[in-house]
Amino acid sequence: MPQAKKSFFGTNRRGFLNTLSMAAVGGATLIKTGDVRAATQDAQQAGDGVWPKMTYRTLGRTNFLASRLVYGAGASLSRKPNDKLLETALEAGVNVFDVGTSRYYGQAERHLGPFAKRHRDDIFLISKGMTYIDIDEDATATVEQAKQAAKTWTMLLDESLDQLGMDHVDAYYQMGASNPSLIQADEMKAAYDAAKAAGKADYFGVSTHQNAANVLSAMIETGWYSLAMLAITPAGWYDWNNRDIQAGTTEMKSIRPLLDKARASGIGLVGMKAGRLLAGQGFLGRGNPRAFDEFYDDKLLRANLSHFQRSYAYVLENGLDVVNADIQSYGILRENFVAAAKSSDVAATA
Repeated sequence: MPQAKKSFFGTNRRGFLNTLSMAAVGGATLIKTGDVRAATQDAQQAGDGVWPKMTYRTLGRTNFLASRLVYGAGASLSRKPNDKLLETALEAGVNVFDVGTSRYYGQAERHLGPFAKRHRDDIFLISKGMTYIDIDEDATATVEQAKQAAKTWTMLLDESLDQLGMDHVDAYYQMGASNPSLIQADEMKAAYDAAKAAGKADYFGVSTHQNAANVLSAMIETGWYSLAMLAITPAGWYDWNNRDIQAGTTEMKSIRPLLDKARASGIGLVGMKAGRLLAGQGFLGRGNPRAFDEFYDDKLLRANLSHFQRSYAYVLENGLDVVNADIQSYGILRENFVAAAKSSDVAATA
């Protein structure tokens, strides 16, 4: 496992973590649930500053031994840098960092760049860009649409490298994909091959919030892709446009055969939005924190985890390799870290 070369906090790191832990973790729980008692309990439990040992999974055909928690840096670094939090995550054992185009995530790539350069040999770095093709998810792309998609994706890859201040990322995604014909377009394959030949990226993938089952099936058929980042929950596929579970979806255990097929084909599976439904849209969260309880066994329900942690642990043990979390604060980092590190201990495998 790659290790951080040097502690960002020096000899005062443990004191910093112990001091910050109680307020940060309790605050994160309060914002998510609005439950003062739960926030107090979480804060007290966090006071010892003890972190469990991170677990790892080989990420598809990349053969990279990845932490099961991916640090989502897009939204969290869009406005300002946070090197202390990045260094804390790395030192604790997180070694995959995901960001995205400045056209969507503002200054996130620019703010991640200095950290990524310091630890280039220690981390797996992912960024992503959209194709910006206006096409229905079930339509067949024309040759001209495919050419434009490939051209735009290539341009955004170059922009991402410039923002990061680097000449290479480990993987670059087609971001927000929903149209299978663009996934399978020869023009996109040519763009991937050119990027790899130029040393700009080693592996290619897709992130998808819509039509995910068909997108993933198309990826499997090509054999071109190494990574898929999927919006998925214990209840099934998550629909980002509607901010709800996708209409007509089946629970995650029923999706498992497709996930297993993808992994067998060499695609590393990255989850996202696993607990998004639990938070709702309000400041204190107006969602249903128990929305997924019906899918959990007694062991997971009894585990000393928050509702969010249970959702992360569940998806990790039911078909995914790793899970991407938007890490906005120390409390959120620690909460998600614990879920990823302990998932195999608390969640049953389908």
